[in-house]
Amino acid sequence: MAERQTYTVLVPFPTGGGHWSSIGQELQLLDVEANALRSAGRLELKKTEAAESATTITPAPKAATQKAD
Repeated sequence: MAERQTYTVLVPFPTGGGHWSSIGQELQLLDVEANALRSAGRLELKKTEAAESATTITPAPKAATQKAD
């Protein structure tokens, strides 16, 4: 099953049934639900600590070199 991601509303849009989203509201949406809203600049993907640490580049440890005898 596809996972939902958390998005933050930048520009309000109708959510259905006469209701509207509000600026700063966090919504759990599937990628297919969020694609058009993201391309229109109405949503942005919420950054989480796990995602930020995963994108942080850390240098690889140096491999130990052994001399051949």
